[in-house]
Amino acid sequence: MQALEYLRELISFPSVSSESNVVVTDQAERWLRQLGFETERVHYTDACGVLKSNVIGRRGPAAPGGLAWFGHTDVVPASSWSRPGAGPWSAEVSDGRVYGRGSCDMKGPVACMLAAAASVQTPLVAPLWIVLTADEEIGMHGARHVVAHSQLYREIVSARPRSIIGEPTCLRVVHAHKGGRTLKVVSHGRAAHSSTGLGINANFALIPFLHEAALVNHQLEHSPEWRDDRFKPPTPTMNLLITDTNTASNITSPRSECTLYFRPMPGQQSDTVVKRLQESARQNGLEFSVTFSGEPLFTPPDAPFVRELLELSGSTAAETVAYGTDGAVLTELSCPVVFGPGDIAQAHTDDEWISLEQLDRGTLLYRQAIERWCTAQ
Repeated sequence: MQALEYLRELISFPSVSSESNVVVTDQAERWLRQLGFETERVHYTDACGVLKSNVIGRRGPAAPGGLAWFGHTDVVPASSWSRPGAGPWSAEVSDGRVYGRGSCDMKGPVACMLAAAASVQTPLVAPLWIVLTADEEIGMHGARHVVAHSQLYREIVSARPRSIIGEPTCLRVVHAHKGGRTLKVVSHGRAAHSSTGLGINANFALIPFLHEAALVNHQLEHSPEWRDDRFKPPTPTMNLLITDTNTASNITSPRSECTLYFRPMPGQQSDTVVKRLQESARQNGLEFSVTFSGEPLFTPPDAPFVRELLELSGSTAAETVAYGTDGAVLTELSCPVVFGPGDIAQAHTDDEWISLEQLDRGTLLYRQAIERWCTAQ
């Protein structure tokens, strides 16, 4: 099968992160087995009781070196879709593009890697792993379960292969990305008619904490230790969300929730920020929890694998990106890079697409990577 054929079928699975991805993972495993991969499944049930699944495959000997490739099968929702064609779950090929939810992020890259593996008929002298995870879009939970429970992932860590995370980079070599921390702070009050004086407004208890959060944000934006000009933007860009379920101005709010999300860069002491905000929450009688934690990905731009991949792809220099990938939790990989077809600007849009040129070139470069690091050629 060619990449376009794989992609057509992958798009047809509405594997939104809130739903089970077992059916699309079943199909991916069938393809891997047809291509000669030994496979392993890692299942888990998410916080909503939905069954999720990861598949890990290895082709070739269980030996050091080789190539490991990582992707995910979940996609963001398609509650709105602007294309006039068949809709988000049916691939539409038009004007040199393939439209459909997940076409870019990241079923297109998955299709390229499957097509590349299918095109390599030479026996492998070093292992090729393909890892497909669940829930990358909502906390990278699938990758966390792979790290915790997969025997083939333990093989990957021990073998220290060259590792590619196939998120869309327009096939530019990305050697680093930001990490992430999500903090949730909850204030509890008591609802009452505001004229009675009997209520407790949860929002007022948040105010001292929000003042401290504003001071932290100012530090993150302006202090030299939180600036890294290798990234754009060069700061952790803290974001603030406040949710109050109150329905009227004459009711005291019984509950208010604050969510903070910031993106630390390599070498930055993000735990100091977490502890500072946790202490402020404690002093103000607020609930505090860390709901997401992911590390920055960093491979030195002059690392041998980075230079080799630059040579393979015809690029001149490695880049950084502000978004995160499963690499935020795959921290035991020895030399990971992010490298995949498609433009991240098209991800999550209501007319998501990937170009046929990127599909073709992605398949070619992935095939050349397999041949270079897994065969005797």
